[in-house]
Amino acid sequence: MTEPRVLLDTTVATTDEMGVIGARLAAVLRAGDLVVLTGPLGAGKTTLTRGLGAALGARGQVSSPTFVLARTHPTTSGPDLVHVDAYRLSDPVELDDLDLDWDGSIVVVEWGRGFVDGISDDLLDVEIVRATGSAGASAAADDLDPDDVPDEPRRVIVTGAGSRWADVRL
Repeated sequence: MTEPRVLLDTTVATTDEMGVIGARLAAVLRAGDLVVLTGPLGAGKTTLTRGLGAALGARGQVSSPTFVLARTHPTTSGPDLVHVDAYRLSDPVELDDLDLDWDGSIVVVEWGRGFVDGISDDLLDVEIVRATGSAGASAAADDLDPDDVPDEPRRVIVTGAGSRWADVRL
């Protein structure tokens, strides 16, 4: 098995830049790819997915699927984008119960660490770390809707695990 490797480690300053990271990911994704997004509330997980969806030509508004758990967005010229939010799940079996098209779609799972183990040997792990102590950073931002979180620097680390990501460049 190929060792995980960091494909991207960067800092973004704005929500627009987070969307650009999503578009960069979209350029290398294909059917069967699994992307796991990790970060605190308000980190930019949905914003990144929105940028990814825009670059894929996803139909429908890409928004947080927290209450519906998963949304499928057909795209204009490729595999569907399946956007999942595992925040409210208590067990990985519940993710399996969603009956997602893992092989035919690009699946993005927010809060997916610990829930996607065993689904694929190949995955992209995207960790978003919010700055602490920076201008605009506050614990109160955790309570905001993702679209209302103020711009602040965030570190984005994209790690590819498995042979699928051995030669991919971002």
